[in-house]
Amino acid sequence: MSYKNSKAVIYSVAGLELSEEERSFFKESKALGYILFGRNCSSPIQVSKLCSELRECAGWHCPILIDQEGGRVQRLKPPVWRGYPSMQTFGARAASNLDQGLEELRFCILQLAEELGEVGINVTCAPVLDVLTEATHDVIGDRAFGEHPEIVGRMGLAACRNLLTAGVTPVIKHIPGHGRATCDSHKELPRVDCSYEDLSHRDFNPFRSVSKSDVAPRVTAMAAHVIYEAIDPKHPASVSPTVIKDVIRGDIGFEGVLMSDDLDMHALDGYGDVAERTIATLDAGCDLALYCSGDLAAMQSIQKVVPNLTEEAQKRLQLTDLVP
Repeated sequence: MSYKNSKAVIYSVAGLELSEEERSFFKESKALGYILFGRNCSSPIQVSKLCSELRECAGWHCPILIDQEGGRVQRLKPPVWRGYPSMQTFGARAASNLDQGLEELRFCILQLAEELGEVGINVTCAPVLDVLTEATHDVIGDRAFGEHPEIVGRMGLAACRNLLTAGVTPVIKHIPGHGRATCDSHKELPRVDCSYEDLSHRDFNPFRSVSKSDVAPRVTAMAAHVIYEAIDPKHPASVSPTVIKDVIRGDIGFEGVLMSDDLDMHALDGYGDVAERTIATLDAGCDLALYCSGDLAAMQSIQKVVPNLTEEAQKRLQLTDLVP
């Protein structure tokens, strides 16, 4: 199968191995790819087998994603896999000694990417480019590089470069910025009340640094489930045509593949079931909808409504390392 026939969705798996029902569904679904979580990962042999079986279902070497940020968000966990420091650790080091911070980050990212490649995973949903504030919710916390936009941008770009060098595609998140959110979007819908000027100067800055770089076409991004009152007071970024067109594609200048954050998060409770949320994110301008909970019935409902990749999404994908 060609990726050009793929549906605009990333699906997920319930457990450590595919059930017969999942296998049958995935063979017919034509999803662009899959995302793995801790529930799917017990050993290198097991993860390698699962990745191979998912690609067999897809009929091509499709993208397989994971959240392997380092710190408290890594789905491949010790003691089976290495434990990595939080990205805030490297941001703090860079604040006092940039060269040392960059070198330590490079070593970490190359190790992390090597472990992903060994089991067949070729996309990590990292780095986090959110800029910390005193009010940032702990759901972001030490996952971010720090509170200085320039350092976040510099370290984030370095992480992207090193991942790409090692054969892993980065997903920068949570565009256009989750740092001012004071609640957890997994549980409720954050609202950010801040001037556009401040958001553009501070929060969008790291995303702009990557989006204006030479590696930008090969980088993907994840849209935040966050409302920015000064831009679109009714809709979070992931379902806002205004934020996606005017801010993510416009002000920030990100032209790569854009996916939603997880459709099953409570921040989207006002947008119907997961099938309705899928359409809302794609209609707003996301290239891909991301479903993470591994519930087969939910994926079957998404499958009934999700369209094929748009021509624009196909063109963006062609510039990445994700498709043949």
